[in-house]
Amino acid sequence: MTPEELLIALEEARDLPDGPEKVTELERIARLADAIGDLRLGVEARFELLEAHQYHTERWRILPLVNWCLATFDQHPSIFDDEYTELLRWHHKWAVATVPTTPRIDLADGLAALDDLARRYEAAGLSPRAIYQLRCVIADHVGDEEAAREWLARWQAAPRDDTSDCAGCEPVRQAELLARWGDWAEAVAVVEPVLRGELRCTEQPESALAAVMLPYLHLGRLAEAAEAHVVAYRRHRFERDRLGVIAQHLRFCALSGHLTRGLDVLDAHLGWLDAALDEAAAMEFATAGALVCRLASAHGLGARHLHRPGYGDRPAADIEVRRLGPILATIAHDLAARFDARNGTDHQSRRVAASLAAEPICDPMPLPPDDPQPAPLPATDQPRGWPDTLAPLSVAAIARVLTERGDHYVVDDDGVLIGQWGPALIHFERLGERREILHSRVIATRRFPADRLLDALEFCNAWNHDQALPKAYVHDDRGELILAGEVTTDLEHGVTGRQLGVLINSVIATGIAFATAVERLP
Repeated sequence: MTPEELLIALEEARDLPDGPEKVTELERIARLADAIGDLRLGVEARFELLEAHQYHTERWRILPLVNWCLATFDQHPSIFDDEYTELLRWHHKWAVATVPTTPRIDLADGLAALDDLARRYEAAGLSPRAIYQLRCVIADHVGDEEAAREWLARWQAAPRDDTSDCAGCEPVRQAELLARWGDWAEAVAVVEPVLRGELRCTEQPESALAAVMLPYLHLGRLAEAAEAHVVAYRRHRFERDRLGVIAQHLRFCALSGHLTRGLDVLDAHLGWLDAALDEAAAMEFATAGALVCRLASAHGLGARHLHRPGYGDRPAADIEVRRLGPILATIAHDLAARFDARNGTDHQSRRVAASLAAEPICDPMPLPPDDPQPAPLPATDQPRGWPDTLAPLSVAAIARVLTERGDHYVVDDDGVLIGQWGPALIHFERLGERREILHSRVIATRRFPADRLLDALEFCNAWNHDQALPKAYVHDDRGELILAGEVTTDLEHGVTGRQLGVLINSVIATGIAFATAVERLP
């Protein structure tokens, strides 16, 4: 094939849905580019492969691809513009980050890649913060807690720069480490800025809440633990790449004595285990699931059947809890043994054994409702302390309505208020010359591959025909389809507190209905 034909093939491959077919095609294009000596095209194809592996179940293949790109960069730096150089640096960091997630990367190779990354950071004058984070996580993974604590201190003390991980997610990673070491109060303290909304990102506050569920339990803050679990699970139950976080929810249910709920959560996500993005997430899920099954069986729930979907040659089956537990425990032990064989330690096997032997640490506490419906403000009442007079639309006014509703939200640097309601992510912002227009954008958390475009368009057309709000449309984000909706209200003449409450309640109610309908699509 000519370079022009290969470039066309690469453009077409970019539009394929993530999965084996896309990977195979990109690998073919990379080989052909190498055969004709087109290094730039070979780099482009491998960069696409790196992204494809990130969203598929073969993240362990990332490191060899990064090593090829780094060798090419060292020999032919002119091929890489500033954008590609920066992207390669991030792929290098992500490749090292896969080391604790899969035993299919040789530990020596991973550490060598980390040392190489550190040298490149130092040569470029970059902060070592990201390097310290990676060394901390890998040290913890192999069971060297003393070294991990030292690297954590360096990580926290090093200055942030553009190569650091998200400011809202870093504290969550730190809290997870501290909780693993039993430093419950420290784990909660490190994420307090995230929970207060001082450090923000699209993953928060749910990831932070999941990180402090167990610390709250151990500290006796039971009501906060219950709310953290329920609020975080409303989001995580829809995110298939969060199998490791679902494991934390299962562990919460086991240790808080909510065994029936734990079985419900396990039943809902058992099929995800077969398509786990990495072995670490699969090990954590299998361990937590086995714990729930053991405790549930001991409390008379062992005869309940959970559905295990078919996978490969294994047919679908309904399995008794008392039988499923040992199956999951075996999976967890086998994965731990693979990690330990790679690492030369027994740390993961000991972690799994300790987790499987855990017992509840408290009696079940009341849980908030799983799917609270937004309660409209009474027609004869208005938000507390609000004068029923017209005033210009403001960020403070929107925030006050959400606060009095009891909702969690963040405000970004542009004054956009962002919150998560079940499967709906909703943005409230002000548009117009005088910021007099309330623009609300609803984003369904479920995504679709590009080959479902006709289905997505058909759904949005039907929604717009049958429903008044929100106005629905499809957005193509690099081959991934996002279904979103919007509601726009011109408040040129101002708005009262009661009117704004009605508008926001309506947006949230219809937004949840829209995103729930998206979730129910086949």
